[in-house]
Amino acid sequence: MQIYDVSLGITDRIPVWPGDPRPKMERIAKIEDGADSNVSQIAMSVHLGTHVDAPYHFLGGEAATVDLMPLQMLIGRAYVLQVADGIDLITATVMEKAEIPPRTRRLLFKTRNSQIWQKQNPDFQEDFVAVSPDGAQYLVDRGIRLVGVDYLSVAPFTSQADTHRILLQAGVIVIEGMDLSKVTPGRYALYCLPLKIVGADGAPARVILIGV
Repeated sequence: MQIYDVSLGITDRIPVWPGDPRPKMERIAKIEDGADSNVSQIAMSVHLGTHVDAPYHFLGGEAATVDLMPLQMLIGRAYVLQVADGIDLITATVMEKAEIPPRTRRLLFKTRNSQIWQKQNPDFQEDFVAVSPDGAQYLVDRGIRLVGVDYLSVAPFTSQADTHRILLQAGVIVIEGMDLSKVTPGRYALYCLPLKIVGADGAPARVILIGV
């Protein structure tokens, strides 16, 4: 059984969304200082690294927070789709030409974004590959229930709201910030478990893929 951990490691060098705080972790108890154990605390955005967006993130109001998201869609069969390096925006036309298997409900996009993680550059990249609003509507119309991307947002940097709202309004779960560089296209079993942070608009998640 081959297990792929597609989660990003959280360090003080991980790229963060412009304006978000950098993660800060410090030990508040140290064995070397005489404490019985090491104890650390961490401060960070809930949208840091590999994370899940809750509907409340862009819809507000009575939309579901991350603790209320259905676990059954976060676990199950998924398909990793390779997007050619020359494609900068995943539109409806791009997906119409792609060979997405019938009855796919969980779709993960592997793009040139995954190469960014291999370079371990701490700087945020604005030109990442993302899903256009018409691409988001295509996913909804096709019956996709979960979409995953390999950079920090499913939507283009310059236009965040529309793609997110189309997906989240339709109940599509969004996973952002995966590293798919070591994963080949095809079918996998997906396990995505976001932290159960009550009332939060998102949460960091450990995401793994298992070959099937």
